Amino acid sequence: MKQPFESVVAQHGATVLRVCRVVLGPHDADDAWSETFLAAMRAYPDLPETANVEAWLVTIAHRKAIDVLRAAKRNPLPVDEVPETPAGQHAADVEAAGLWAVVKELPSKQRQAVAYRYVAGLAYAEIAEILGGTVEAARRAAADGLKNLRKHYPGAITKGASS
Repeated sequence: MKQPFESVVAQHGATVLRVCRVVLGPHDADDAWSETFLAAMRAYPDLPETANVEAWLVTIAHRKAIDVLRAAKRNPLPVDEVPETPAGQHAADVEAAGLWAVVKELPSKQRQAVAYRYVAGLAYAEIAEILGGTVEAARRAAADGLKNLRKHYPGAITKGASS
């Protein structure tokens, strides 16, 4: 018997949000997360009981992220002036912002493969299905993404993260 949708959100919501943050950045992730679960809620009754719910949700999040990225191309560019840092921002937030600056420079397939593999924990076959390529291409994109992260942000990505 399928679990209630509320349980699905509770179980997988944090992972989907982390994936959205890696693919889109911290500012657009919340909207993509909401859109993911709205779409999932509509489709959930028709999902087979044997389906991998987490992979299904990441697939939906991937499509919503593409929608956000396409919409962003039509939006005006941000201004050069950086707003003041919000009060109470912690050092971890600053470090995360530095890591995000490096992550967003990755080619999109590498960024997505890293997010789906190391944030969502998906198998390479599932990543290949989401990205529309082969298992080998998904594995290569994730490996190249980690290599680039290690090169440009050493210390944040340890050797243990790749196992």
